[in-house]
Amino acid sequence: MRRFTGFGIVALIMIGIDIYIFQAIRFLMQGSSDKARMAVFSTYWIISILALLVVLLFPFITAFQTNKFLRNYVFAIVVGLFLAKLVATVFLLIDDIRRGFIWIMGKLFSNTGASFLGDGQGIPRSTFISWMALGLGTTLFGTLLFGFSNKYNYHIRRVKLRFPNLPAAFKGLKIVQLSDIHSGSFQDKKAVSKGVDMVLKENPDLILFTGDLVNDVYTEMEDYKDVFSRLKAPMGVFSVLGNHDYGDYFQWSDRDEAHLEKEKIAGHRIHSPLQDASISKLKEIQQQMGWRLLMNEHVSLERNGEKIGLLGIENWGAKGFAKYGKMAEAYAGTEVYPFKILMSHDPSHWDAEVRPKYPDVDLMLSGHTHGMQFGIENPYFKWSPVQWVYKQWGGLYEEGKQKLYVNRGFGFIGYPGRVGILPEITVIELV
Repeated sequence: MRRFTGFGIVALIMIGIDIYIFQAIRFLMQGSSDKARMAVFSTYWIISILALLVVLLFPFITAFQTNKFLRNYVFAIVVGLFLAKLVATVFLLIDDIRRGFIWIMGKLFSNTGASFLGDGQGIPRSTFISWMALGLGTTLFGTLLFGFSNKYNYHIRRVKLRFPNLPAAFKGLKIVQLSDIHSGSFQDKKAVSKGVDMVLKENPDLILFTGDLVNDVYTEMEDYKDVFSRLKAPMGVFSVLGNHDYGDYFQWSDRDEAHLEKEKIAGHRIHSPLQDASISKLKEIQQQMGWRLLMNEHVSLERNGEKIGLLGIENWGAKGFAKYGKMAEAYAGTEVYPFKILMSHDPSHWDAEVRPKYPDVDLMLSGHTHGMQFGIENPYFKWSPVQWVYKQWGGLYEEGKQKLYVNRGFGFIGYPGRVGILPEITVIELV
């Protein structure tokens, strides 16, 4: 019931925004012919009503729940329309505030020369601001549609990292980091396979995957197990779990009233049997692919007689996501290694626990943010809305002797596309 209420509230907001923006469209079209106005008005309302129907009927149409292609693209288009209209609304609202201020000034100071601001008439909208508002909204929507074509446009980012305490045998070590595969979102196996080919062409010494192999359940990997099992490296392929790998966002059929009552008493989420079974199967799949899943533990990596420590923990988030990770367990016994690499899915773990408590962890590798799959990155400027939530959201960060690298994600979730923040294959060379 709460879910349906939520959709209803969103629908009411959409109606309000639609009516508000229509006033600006009607203003801009007032000098046009009747035929042109009818065409524009009809198109606007047909698209708006269709978007509204999608929101209202989303909980009731089975195809939206079972067909991921339909769900992802239709919902992305509706959300894109909403965001585009929201941007336009902000600028129109600024113009209306301007008009209101002028009207008040004209009423309060009509005898001091301020009457020229309104001249006793209604203050008209600014044509420039109205066109700009609609133009920006349309541009945003068009950009989001274009972003659909970027979801498999894999981009290799090369990073050289210098560490004074790196054992000589590991100088020149080439690591490929992958993160956030989200196999449940894929619809083009051939395109994904080309991404794996790009990794193999790099001939890495070591491949590290930092979590979120699936969106919710292990079955999402069944059709892609053969693709990712091709990933091989002389020193191995290692992985950790991300927040999505636990299935916490999935509606498990055995989470009945009795189960929810147990959770209420316990004060925290309790995995249902089906959920635990899915996690176990996902672990088995990684083993079958030849990946070594690190569960709050560490391994020793040896090269030419020298060793470094590789730590991997379960998901640990400081931004409201589940804390399954146990850093103390993974760290125990690593004091003997002169150099340590930590795989931890959520970058918020770095500031919250790693830096203050484990200053001898030299390099932490994370993912999780996807760079929000939307932003701007060039040699001079870097921005994404996700930075309002995550201080470290994409690329390299350094504090003292410690370094963090946040991979922008190999896959995608929710929005089936990428705008400005391309899917990433990270090639790290230790020098």
